[in-house]
Amino acid sequence: MKRQRKIPGMIVEIILEDNAYSYAQVLEDSMAFFALKSEKPLKKNDLLKLNDSELAFFTTVYDDVITKGHWLKVGKLDIRDDFLELPMKFIQDSISGDFELYNPNTGDITSSTYEECKYLECAAVWEAEHVEDRLRDYFNNTPNKWVESLKPIAP
Repeated sequence: MKRQRKIPGMIVEIILEDNAYSYAQVLEDSMAFFALKSEKPLKKNDLLKLNDSELAFFTTVYDDVITKGHWLKVGKLDIRDDFLELPMKFIQDSISGDFELYNPNTGDITSSTYEECKYLECAAVWEAEHVEDRLRDYFNNTPNKWVESLKPIAP
């Protein structure tokens, strides 16, 4: 594996089990995963297609996924305006069941309710393999077991 630095704006290539390619952009404290699947790797000048690609999802991955080269850097693009404000996430205490809202843009955490959290994504850091599963399921339009396992539990 190739060592590399994690730099906001960098584009990484993700090779899926079906030998298809997907792409993500490193943000300040998260990643944007594009709704683009390719049968062949994109060439450097084709990376501009990502500026018009829809977003599949935002999530955070462990740094070593990038720094140890599990996903390799293939280029760098300016971060799109629609990627500058990340959506709210939720936290649920595993013992009390209490909910909190997490703002990934500011780091603020505030008390919340199930109703406010039920459609949000859990504040979690993902392993590469789980994100790859999630991308495959996204492209196959099937529920993802990892996303399902992190859904808020009603009181």
